[in-house]
Amino acid sequence: MLVLRLLNVVAPAYFLCISLVTFVLQLFVFIPSMFRDPSTTSLFSPALLHGALFLFLSANALGNYVLVIQSSPEDLGKDLNLGEGAEVADWLDGSRSPGSALPSTHFCRLCARVTQRHDHHCFFTGNCIGSRNMRNFIMFCLYTSLACLDSLVAGMAYISATLSMSFADPLAFLTLLPHSISQFFSGALLSSEMFVILMLYLWLGIGLACAGFCCHQMLLILRGQTRYQVRKGMVVKARPWRENLREVFGKKWLLGLLIPVQNVESSYRRQKEK
Repeated sequence: MLVLRLLNVVAPAYFLCISLVTFVLQLFVFIPSMFRDPSTTSLFSPALLHGALFLFLSANALGNYVLVIQSSPEDLGKDLNLGEGAEVADWLDGSRSPGSALPSTHFCRLCARVTQRHDHHCFFTGNCIGSRNMRNFIMFCLYTSLACLDSLVAGMAYISATLSMSFADPLAFLTLLPHSISQFFSGALLSSEMFVILMLYLWLGIGLACAGFCCHQMLLILRGQTRYQVRKGMVVKARPWRENLREVFGKKWLLGLLIPVQNVESSYRRQKEK
């Protein structure tokens, strides 16, 4: 448990550091290098278009990241009347069926709360992902993946211009790292250029991981399942996939796709208010 609590602190700090480094490289290295092309007009220069795209992707990624944390699943422990002693211990060791109090509820040891439609605990946000912040979490993964892809393309263009190399050959990217390491230790490559090359592979890894996780979550939503239900082998009542999407993304799904907005309230709260 101590290792998990430490990871719950280190992972968000790691994400924020990577975001800060990406911002610095984009705003002070990649985008200024694009202004050096004299063949483009100032209005439609690649630097302005790329800068606008990067700011749009970054604003959505960081905005949804904040909303995931702000919209943390509420603690249903008081509403479920878990009691003291043995009943709470049943939740802690998982011996009590989550459906005995309310379907799809789960007690998280790290957050010390009972969440509705618990999916998983995200260490990069430091809290649980449930019905209240699922849409923001998916948008966070989507735009983080797109921002990493944008940074990867901009970084490859910068390295191509700086080192006078071409990435037309698919093997050029695969052999870039070993060749760069040998040139760096021989003194033929600057430390700043080596750092950018390392960031290229980091952006590629983060982008692919976020894209794969986003696709996996969307598949579970279409099926009306959560990762916790799949892991525990729970049977979920089959529903039309349109209803499953509407439950997570709401009616104003297009607005949430373009700008970071608050997620819809959980079905539990709507039933409670009725």
